[in-house]
Amino acid sequence: MARPSTHQLIGQRILGSIPSVIGVVIVTFILTRALPGDPAAFLSGPAATPAAIAEIRANLGLDRSMPEQFFIYLGDLFQGDLGMSYTTGQSVVYDLITRLPASLELTLAALTFAIALALPLGILAATRPNSWVDHGVRVLATAGVSLPTFFTGLFLIYILYYLLGVVPAPTGRLDILFSPPSTITGFYLIDSLLTGNIRIFWAALSQLFLPAVTLGLFALAPLARVTRAAMLGILSSDFIRTARASGLPPRKILFGYAFRNALLPVITTLGVVFSFLLGANVLVEKVFAWPGIGSYAVTALVASDYAPIQGFILTMALLYVFLNLLIDLLYVVIDPRAGVEG
Repeated sequence: MARPSTHQLIGQRILGSIPSVIGVVIVTFILTRALPGDPAAFLSGPAATPAAIAEIRANLGLDRSMPEQFFIYLGDLFQGDLGMSYTTGQSVVYDLITRLPASLELTLAALTFAIALALPLGILAATRPNSWVDHGVRVLATAGVSLPTFFTGLFLIYILYYLLGVVPAPTGRLDILFSPPSTITGFYLIDSLLTGNIRIFWAALSQLFLPAVTLGLFALAPLARVTRAAMLGILSSDFIRTARASGLPPRKILFGYAFRNALLPVITTLGVVFSFLLGANVLVEKVFAWPGIGSYAVTALVASDYAPIQGFILTMALLYVFLNLLIDLLYVVIDPRAGVEG
């Protein structure tokens, strides 16, 4: 049986994700309407009369039947219109475009920090099983996944900002004394480098450090544990024993053979962790006043603002589909035999 090409693999994954996206659209629409609260009452204020609330409901189209509202929503969705946010007064597309880079920058920075620590720690623990290093890594992994992110964030703020004063105040992506760099990608670190503004780069990096570490400590735990477990399994396999008996250098065996074969479960976990962090970083965004889409969605949820909630969940679903596609392609790069099952 011929192995599917890369283009066929991409096509199969995209077609397979369409039912999931359709399901997300339907379920999100139904659940947002089932939420307690009335956006018309929120917008009209506590002193509004029933007649004023009814008028706002009619203007928002909330007095129509659920099927009618759904088909109107679908029609707007096919035109790329996610609706208006009543809480910000802007279109949801505009809000998501301006806020998504902040969430992605925070998530990618946290994931980079987690990978930089988790992979070496997992490999080190696997090469020294049941040693104090192994036990220490397992304790760190357990603590990282057990402690709530908001508690970790508040604890780090108290120690590093309030007591030691080595990090700036948690006031968002930049200190109030600095202006954002010219928007090119929306990532402050990249845009400041592209415009040659090193001062803004260091200011943005210093603001990013603490929330990225907070989120990264949570992501570090599953990555370190999966790396350790995968490496332990590979290092005890027959082909590794054969490689050692053949006199190959230990570094070549560890990284050229063992680590490469352990990469598939690590990458799978990496994809799951990245998807989870994108949606779960809302607590970190709230603690550090980070203007991302997580805090945006929570504000909309409190106000029963349907359009931003639907736009947020749909964006997360599309990012998840794209991430799964990227992971499938990485599988083929690492192990071409993985494409046979695709």
